[in-house]
Amino acid sequence: MSNLQDPRVLLALERTLLAWNRSSLALIIFGFVIEKATLLGQVLDPIKYADRIIYSQWLGVAVIVFGLCISFWSIVQYRIALRSLTQEEMIEGYNTHLPIVVALFSILTGFLLMISFLL
Repeated sequence: MSNLQDPRVLLALERTLLAWNRSSLALIIFGFVIEKATLLGQVLDPIKYADRIIYSQWLGVAVIVFGLCISFWSIVQYRIALRSLTQEEMIEGYNTHLPIVVALFSILTGFLLMISFLL
């Protein structure tokens, strides 16, 4: 429990969730770059780079999954912290679910991206 009786605590929680969401998006993008780096090996010499291509594909998917896990866990942490706020710290009429929607959209797009690599 924060016991600050200040509505800015809610906004700080929201900024923290969005910062974790940006970090997870960076991981998802990094996984995409790793996976797509295999295209250069396929063009140059597919036989020589065959084992590295498989490794890069799985490494890219693993980094994307890690980004998805970070995004999901940030939602869980946000909801735990949100429950600990007092009524004085809440802003009347403020929608606290919008950052969660943004994070869930990131999870959905990352999941679809990962599926497109595996198919």
